[in-house]
Amino acid sequence: MIELGSKKLDLSEKPLVMGIVNMTPDSFYDGGKYNDPEKALGRIASLIKDGADIIDIGGESTRPGSLGISAEEELGRVIPVIEAAAGEFDTVISVDTTKAVVAEEALRCGALMVNDISGLSFEPQVAQKVSEKGAAIILTHTSSRPVDMQEKTDYDSLISDITDSLLNSVETAVAAGVARENIIIDPGIGFGKTTEQNLEIIRKLEEFCHLGFPVCLGASRKSFIGEILGSPLAEQRLIGSVCSVIISMLKGISIVRVHDVLETVQAIRTVKSIYEVN
Repeated sequence: MIELGSKKLDLSEKPLVMGIVNMTPDSFYDGGKYNDPEKALGRIASLIKDGADIIDIGGESTRPGSLGISAEEELGRVIPVIEAAAGEFDTVISVDTTKAVVAEEALRCGALMVNDISGLSFEPQVAQKVSEKGAAIILTHTSSRPVDMQEKTDYDSLISDITDSLLNSVETAVAAGVARENIIIDPGIGFGKTTEQNLEIIRKLEEFCHLGFPVCLGASRKSFIGEILGSPLAEQRLIGSVCSVIISMLKGISIVRVHDVLETVQAIRTVKSIYEVN
């Protein structure tokens, strides 16, 4: 159980479903669809109706090759939506950012979680902002910044290297005062990994689940699924995405980060019914 003020995330009901809202013009799948605050709020309402347990709002694309944006631009994209969403909906709001100033303002405006794809390696000060608010944090592994991360896919031992990096991120967070029970880890599908490496991570998810922290996985519509299916368009990767969720669920994942909440929730319910899991 992660307690965030008056709100709680019951991880015994895993996997929880985190719905993605990209306030960006250039994200790999839905870039430009929801970069207007009114459209974004409509999207959030729809995701919550479909069964999302968490809403993850991001203002900077982290697709491979992306260059990043200024803190000012990112703030302008996400803060109006986070503030409105936190006031209108009872669902936990997360901000997808690696910047301390964005994390601080988002948490002030009602976000209760920070999703840091750098695992605090870009701006370790993010941990202090999380600590000050008693918020939760997702620490993700990446090999480098998005602009060149796919050029840095050499590992001595993939799972061990990612594990060591994640545990270092955890220690950075704890040293800044973040409660261990508020820390979630993510092995970082697509962040500095080849298709085969992404598949190996999913095959060996139990190794991450045994580290003592809830594990989040974000494989939704990513390019490795396209390579498997021969589907260059992200729009054609729904079934592969749902399959990755189900495999992850059976391996003990705690949170899945997805674009397609309704289909994901339906798949999870079906599998739980078959296995008679409450």
